[in-house]
Amino acid sequence: MVLGKPRVLIVEDDPDLLVVLRVNLASAGLEPILAGDGRTAITRIMSERPEVVVLDVMLPGVDGWQVLEELHALGDPAPVVVCSAKKNPDDIERARRMGAVGYVVKPFDIERLVDVVVEAATAHRAVEEPIAIPVPVPVHELGLDGQALA
Repeated sequence: MVLGKPRVLIVEDDPDLLVVLRVNLASAGLEPILAGDGRTAITRIMSERPEVVVLDVMLPGVDGWQVLEELHALGDPAPVVVCSAKKNPDDIERARRMGAVGYVVKPFDIERLVDVVVEAATAHRAVEEPIAIPVPVPVHELGLDGQALA
């Protein structure tokens, strides 16, 4: 079971936007983890196991497409919300085919992005956390005082 605030990895090479995203996602009750490039993102995904990844596509070195490929290779990856200036329908479709659960085009409404990320984190946690269902004790296994027999 995951405890604490949902962790969100923000992968963005623009330091100013990284700060804006960090502050707003933290204000929404998430725990931001930061990566300024794709290689760092992959390392953080492996070590931190975030519930959601906010991923820019145009990154230095290892780009967002390569990060998505790596996530897909991991098997059961965290949901990814792509946040990119690329607004071509082919790019949006490519991200969807590669497993992204959302695509927000820059410049974006920060409240909309936060809503999308919180929704993804909530949905991911609902799937990841087991539901505790009490197991009934058969009556013949109860003692006279109503307690289960050892």
